Amino acid sequence: ASQWNFATAAHLLNRAGFGGTPAEIEQLIRLGPDKAVARLVDFDAIPDATPPPEWAHPDPERLEKFRAAGRLRAEQQAELKKTTSPEERQALLKKHEEQRRKLQAEERRTQQEHLTELRGWWLERMAKGPRPLQEKLTLFWHGHFATSFQKVRDAYYMYLQNQTFRRNAAGNWATMLAEVTDDPAMLIWLDQASSDKRHPNENYAREVMELFALGEGHYTEKDILEAARALTGLTLDRMNQKATFRASMHDDGVKTVLGRTGNFQPKDVLDAILAQPQAARFIGFKLWRFFATENISTELVDALGEVFRNAKYELKPLLRAMFRSQEFYAPDVMRAQIKSPVQWLVGAARMLECDLPPARVTAPLLNNLGQSLFEPPNVKGWDGGTGWISTNTMLARYNSAAVLVMGPQAVNVMRDLAVNPKAKRKGGLFQGGTIPVKADQIITAAERGDKNTLIHALERRLIQDRLKDKQRSALRNYLESQADLDEQDILQAIRLVMCTPEFQLT
Repeated sequence: ASQWNFATAAHLLNRAGFGGTPAEIEQLIRLGPDKAVARLVDFDAIPDATPPPEWAHPDPERLEKFRAAGRLRAEQQAELKKTTSPEERQALLKKHEEQRRKLQAEERRTQQEHLTELRGWWLERMAKGPRPLQEKLTLFWHGHFATSFQKVRDAYYMYLQNQTFRRNAAGNWATMLAEVTDDPAMLIWLDQASSDKRHPNENYAREVMELFALGEGHYTEKDILEAARALTGLTLDRMNQKATFRASMHDDGVKTVLGRTGNFQPKDVLDAILAQPQAARFIGFKLWRFFATENISTELVDALGEVFRNAKYELKPLLRAMFRSQEFYAPDVMRAQIKSPVQWLVGAARMLECDLPPARVTAPLLNNLGQSLFEPPNVKGWDGGTGWISTNTMLARYNSAAVLVMGPQAVNVMRDLAVNPKAKRKGGLFQGGTIPVKADQIITAAERGDKNTLIHALERRLIQDRLKDKQRSALRNYLESQADLDEQDILQAIRLVMCTPEFQLT
């Protein structure tokens, strides 16, 4: 409590959420550290009536679609049987292929539209929802159980998985692991849906040990083979869009997994994994790396694992221990994490109290920044850390800062200003466009009345710290080059701060 101040409260809000305004940080300061942590961790006490996307429900026409596809195939086969010449047969085959491609293209367009809506829906929850830690954890689990639409190709399944992450975000780890194992998107993503006793597929058995629950070096290849046998029979009921267990596909022989032997089924594999002390240590390590820092000692991993195991895999006690620990607020942890693209975008919107661009804008914007939601690069998810930063992604951040602050026309405006710095005096910089950020709502008249005060206000709002001397000097030079600061100048100053190295850190 003696170290609880604006910097530490801002650190908690940035890491356990997506940041916020100076007023929100001050509110946490008044609560004190214990109540501030409780406010974030006990989010299920806060009502959240956010409706799902309109299309996010089981498809009532799915059976009819299957029947229609079957009728079409039957009609095509009947046509082929009536053919009498090779030329006619080739013409019919070409016609059938065109029909198939047309139907596939229509379905791809529909699914892509739904995916864009889903991305926008989730970003809105992050930016404006009442439960920031729940959404931050949902983002963590998305990277942990990295599943991509590129292979699943069904936005509803991606929505269901997202809801599984959200529902279990700070619940019980064993429950989360069980629900993810039965998740339709995961069943497709790691080929479990096609695994049977004749040809057990090892993908999920391998990744649940290596990436999801234990980490490399804590299992053997034999464990993977035996677990894959035990998981057979777990498949996908595509008609009803949910997991199912088919005994006819299951290998009912004796297996040995992680030292346990029996006629195992899928649940027994998970029980064997969760019985390993490494399971608690691994999740503690992954959560610490996501919320705090990649630099973690063996002693701290052991301590987090002990808290988690003693809590019987309940996540809230672990989260409370993390967010109340001295280590979480260490100097080498605070303001030392490179923002992910989602953290960068959502955090900026929250700090600037502005709306996010529409989903059709944010989807390509995040792709340029290096993080397409629902499309992680591989089964390991995003590397994070310095992996977020390259020449291309930094340029994308600079351009995105202009778009977020000044609207879609900002890139053209910035190009014109580079040619003629006085261009804004000719009819106004934003003539004909909408300005997302309202400078007069986030910077008071008193703050803009003095340039030193203005710099401090921008630092307090955007980085909760002091700019380095070089960046501070550049900002001051810009402000002093403007005789009378108007809204355009304030927005340009905000953009300049968002392009500093300090803004890329949290």
